[in-house]
Amino acid sequence: MSIAKKEYKRITTKTLVDMKNKGEKISMLTAYDYTMAKIVDGSGIDVVLVGDSASNVMAGHETTLPITLDQMIYHAASVVRGIDRSLVVVDLPFGSYQSDPKKALRSAIRIMKESGAHAVKLEGGKEIKESIKRILNAGIPVMGHLGLTPQSIYKFGTYTVRAKEEQEAEKLIEDALLLEKTGCFAIVIEKIPAKLAKEIASRLTIPIIGIGAGNGVDGQVLVTHDMIGMTHEFNPRFLRRYLDLYNEMTNAFSQYIQDVKNGDFPSDKEQY
Repeated sequence: MSIAKKEYKRITTKTLVDMKNKGEKISMLTAYDYTMAKIVDGSGIDVVLVGDSASNVMAGHETTLPITLDQMIYHAASVVRGIDRSLVVVDLPFGSYQSDPKKALRSAIRIMKESGAHAVKLEGGKEIKESIKRILNAGIPVMGHLGLTPQSIYKFGTYTVRAKEEQEAEKLIEDALLLEKTGCFAIVIEKIPAKLAKEIASRLTIPIIGIGAGNGVDGQVLVTHDMIGMTHEFNPRFLRRYLDLYNEMTNAFSQYIQDVKNGDFPSDKEQY
C-alpha cells in the first residue's frame, strides 16, 4: 500500500520523528562541497550528512581517522551554503569528543557556529553518554551511530558485519535504548544483521537509519560518491550504484583531450 507523502518545506529533527510515526521512509546521502550539496538538496533528499567519510572520499585516506575538526567545519560550511530544504548533520571527527565531554561540547559548538549546520553525529553508545549529554544540554541536536563505527576500525580490526553474536547484539540494543533515553533524535546503524536492525527500529520511537542494515529500518543512507559510481573500488553488498560516473567521466575527459589535441575544440561557435 502506498503512503501519501507530505511536501516538507524544511526538514527538522521533529520532521524525521513525524516521518517515522507516519511510516514514511527517510532518505539520507552525503555531501562534502557546495556543488554536490546543491544537487542533492535540490533532488528532495531529507538529510544531508557531512560525513567524516570525506577523509576517504575527498582526501584519499585509508580510514576516517585523519580528518580534523577544522577540515570538517570547512566541508560543513561549504555544504550548508548549498542547502535550502534538507537537514544537515555533521560528523564529529575522531579525537574531538571521545575522551573529554567538555572537549566534545567545544567541538560541537564550533561546528554549529562556524558552519551553520543543524545537528552533529557521534559514534558510540554508553562510553560517550556524558559527551552526548553535554552537547544536548547546550541545545545541539545529536544523531547517534552504532554497529560498525569506522572511527573504531583499529579496535575492530575489520569492516565485517557487527553484532552477529548474541552478546554484541544485546549490547547494541542496550546502547540504542540508551541513546534514545539520553535524547538523540535519530540513530544510524551500520552493517548489522537485518533482523536485529528491524527489532531496534520497532523498539525505539526515534528514527533508525540504516546502511547495510536491511529494509526494516526507518530510512537509508549511502555515500553519494559510491551510489553514483564516482568510486569503483568499493563494492560492499549493501551498495546499489545508480550511475556509473567513473566510466562516463573518464570517457568525457578522454574525448576532451582528443578534441583539444585535434584542434576540434573550441569550434567557431565556441569562440569570440
